[in-house]
Amino acid sequence: MGSFDWTSEAEKQWDKRAGFWNSRSSEMWDHGSRKDIVPFIEKHLEPGSTVCDLGCGDGYGAIKLAKAGFTVTGVDVSAEMVETAETNANGTSAEFLKADISRLPYADSSFTAAVAINSLEWTENPLAVLCEAKRIVKSDGLAVIAILGPTAMPREHSYRRLYGEKVICNTMMPWEFEKLALENGWRKIDEFGVYKRGTEALQIKSLPLELKQSLAFMWVFMLENTK
Repeated sequence: MGSFDWTSEAEKQWDKRAGFWNSRSSEMWDHGSRKDIVPFIEKHLEPGSTVCDLGCGDGYGAIKLAKAGFTVTGVDVSAEMVETAETNANGTSAEFLKADISRLPYADSSFTAAVAINSLEWTENPLAVLCEAKRIVKSDGLAVIAILGPTAMPREHSYRRLYGEKVICNTMMPWEFEKLALENGWRKIDEFGVYKRGTEALQIKSLPLELKQSLAFMWVFMLENTK
């Protein structure tokens, strides 16, 4: 049995999922769990800013950002995803590149901001991606990073690791990611949580932060580069 190569295995598995993901992404970005992310970015980032979308998938989010007036480059490990993104982006300014987001082919301080929506969990070394984002983003630039919360179904993809099996999902808690970011040169300037249907009656706004995060489907951080 050969050694497990995370990057090649991730590329293979996301190539297989490209069609399925593309069929769902518009709903997520327009009406579902990701619908508030572009307005959140617009709140903090000037139009025309350069943005690198790390783990862009089929490009739907990057395309929405491009249509909102940002200069966007999407990066993904899957050739199928990148090809789908380029097709979807026809007629927009969004550009796409196949690359490992833990080893980006960009010079230091190339972008005003980086975006990583539920992509750090799908890398072998989330810290390496966080450090790459810091490297390519300008001083005082931003990173918008969404981490799946405890109630998110995709966490099932990491379960088989408990049997010693190799998986391509590296789950973490939102509080773990926040601590990692703060210890590695980022400052939190804003955040919001996304919750499953059925939580409306729980008076979430009145809860302490740790309880809000414990109920979240996804937690979205706005970070500032302190380098």
